[in-house]
Amino acid sequence: MFLTHLKIKNWRNFKSAGVYLGERTFITGPNACGKSNFLDVFRFMRDIAKQPGGGLQKAVSDRGGLSKIRCLSARQDPVVELEFHFSDSLKGQVEWKYIIGIQYEGKGRQRTLISKEEVYKNDKQILKRPDQKDIKDDWRLTQTHLEQINSNKEFRDIYDYFMDVRYFHMIPQLLRHPETFFNTNVPSDEDAFGFHFLEGIIETSAKIREARLKKIEKALVTAVPQLKDLAINRDARGVPHLEALYEHWRPKAGKQKEDQFSDGTLRLIGFLWSILESSSLLLLEEPELSLNTFIVRKIPSLIASILNSKKKKQQLIISTHSPDLFSDKGIGGEEILLFKPGKEGTEIVRSSEVKEIRALLESGFAPSEVVIPYTDPERYVQRTLFEIPWGNSE
Repeated sequence: MFLTHLKIKNWRNFKSAGVYLGERTFITGPNACGKSNFLDVFRFMRDIAKQPGGGLQKAVSDRGGLSKIRCLSARQDPVVELEFHFSDSLKGQVEWKYIIGIQYEGKGRQRTLISKEEVYKNDKQILKRPDQKDIKDDWRLTQTHLEQINSNKEFRDIYDYFMDVRYFHMIPQLLRHPETFFNTNVPSDEDAFGFHFLEGIIETSAKIREARLKKIEKALVTAVPQLKDLAINRDARGVPHLEALYEHWRPKAGKQKEDQFSDGTLRLIGFLWSILESSSLLLLEEPELSLNTFIVRKIPSLIASILNSKKKKQQLIISTHSPDLFSDKGIGGEEILLFKPGKEGTEIVRSSEVKEIRALLESGFAPSEVVIPYTDPERYVQRTLFEIPWGNSE
């Protein structure tokens, strides 16, 4: 199942936005425009669905309460609303729709309550809340049906989808030295930053593990050409370690372990493994960090190589503001979402829908030459060669 369309209302930076999603979606924009907050939409839904230890109230509380989630530009509109459309294929007809709206109670206990929860299958409504039971007992509105196993049976496909959402943003220092950090008791399925990354690899069945490491090694050839024989083994204490041979001026220089790998190499291995491991939506935040210019330019093709090696298609959303990453002319304008902050919140525009951008991309310009100027401060954009009015979209 694929998420093909998302509508956002009053979520953090976004007063109102609607986007279509493909196999790869790159999101870019100035600092503080809402890229991380956009990714958090999907993490929020996973936190609601999560069993055990999830649910609506915890998901809201973990984000500082509804007042921190609700868009400041919303003014008199108190409702935060998210709508998701799902299909069996990326270009298929919409099969499922899930809509959730939440707001403060407005008086008394100031609870976060569901203002709307609706589910449609093939345009037939199968859930509509609040219902009569909710009206009689409004405590029911503190929980979604999505998070309740005994209530989501009819739309379990949606629950399964959100449960499988993964966010990945490896911090190499956590992988090398997890014992030096405090919060190491992170469940393996929530390990976004690399605490238990190596343990997760070595616990994968040997056949699958070796096949994935071979694919990663093959994909890394253009980025880290000296690396070969990538493997993972436990030491005498049972601690897992990545190992690889590096072609070196010293003959028989021996294998290196992850504590000798560069930050960039670890991040590359990490996000390539996460793509191979993921079966649903994968969120990658700024994968260019710690990588040199040459390697960053290869990220889109590395991702494409891994995706093409998988039998089952999956979806990625990648946040970036790297001109080097966007130098890849294989990135289509339909794959790039531009975030432009304004007085009434952040606007999201698909770059292929801006006439002048589409024309320049079709003429052979790279996205870095055409799209990146939009991510600079407004006064800088006005001085660039590619000053394009936002109003000229079709």
